[in-house]
Formats: sequence, C-alpha cells, structure tokens
Amino acid sequence: EFYAGSVGGGVWKTRNAGRTWQPVFDGQPVSSVGALAVAPTSADIIYVGTGESTLRDSVSYGDGVYKSTDGAKTWTHLGLDDTQHIGRVAIDPKNPDIVFVAAIGHFYGPSPERGVFRTKDGGKTWQKVLFRNNDVGAVDVAFDPANAQIVYAVLWAARRPTWPVGWIRTISAPVCCWLRLRETRARSCRAHG
Repeated sequence: EFYAGSVGGGVWKTRNAGRTWQPVFDGQPVSSVGALAVAPTSADIIYVGTGESTLRDSVSYGDGVYKSTDGAKTWTHLGLDDTQHIGRVAIDPKNPDIVFVAAIGHFYGPSPERGVFRTKDGGKTWQKVLFRNNDVGAVDVAFDPANAQIVYAVLWAARRPTWPVGWIRTISAPVCCWLRLRETRARSCRAHG
C-alpha cells in the first residue's frame, strides 16, 4: 500500500502495488499537492503539503498542510494556509509529531510565509525555524539518515514574475497591428506586402 500526490488531482492510494488507485483527498477544498509523507513509525499517519512546488507558467497553489491519522480516511487541516507552495514534508523517523515543512511561499511576489517550519505537536502549532527573507523559500528538507538530530534544507530564490507588458498579434491580417496590453487603443498600421 502506498500513496501518490498530484499537482491538480489530490492524493491517491493503492493497495495492490499500483494496479488500481482510489482518490482519498477529494473532500478537501484544494487539490494541488506539492509534498506527501507517511510516518515511518505508523503507516496510518500521513502529512500532505499542498500547492505544487514546480515553478512553471501555470501553477496551482495550496492552503497549507493536512494530516490523516487513519490511513487517509479522514483529514485535518493543520494551518500554514498562506505558504501556498510546499516542496517537501519530512517526518521524524521516531516521532510522527515532529515534522518539518519546506515552504516555497508565493511564486508571484514576496511573502513572509517562506522557509522551513517545524511542529513538535503533530501540527497543532508551527514555528518558523529557517527564514532567509521574503524572496527566498525552502524547497526541500530532510533528516540525516544516520542522525535525526541533523536536518538539511534547500533554499530557493524562486519568483515567477508577472508579465507587466504583453503583446497581442492580430490574426485577421499579416503581422501589422500590435496592441500593448497597457494601452487602451490600437496603433494604426499599414499592411506590409
């Protein structure tokens, strides 16, 4: 039995090595999944970080972290609502209440909800434990396999700029008339032979 998270399709579970899949996250208000982790000490405890973590031209954002303690039958929203994009969730190998979340934050602008967050109480409360600035988020976090007292994190200065000025090409004639999106009227032009 294992789980898969999808950019726009929620969380799925298989009990037969991937032959068939069942959606187990459909009742939640968000379907974009950036990270998923199952507790090493209990396969029934799953944490999901929402909001895709891949920077591309069209991204789906999330609303924080969710947790299931019954093998994905029910989910509880744990907060970190404004992180929007979570790259990784890391669960302590011996204590499923200790969790680190790598939050990329808002792709389209600065945000204080970036960095690495930690809970020691299973998600009831969160503490920001690594923060560079409003333009740098965390995309990955992991426990050292030999010593869980050591945690590694990867920071990423990720920003998807908006398009302040764009162009539209007319399709009714050869390339002759262009309209800047910020302007309210088209420039006159002549068709070029």
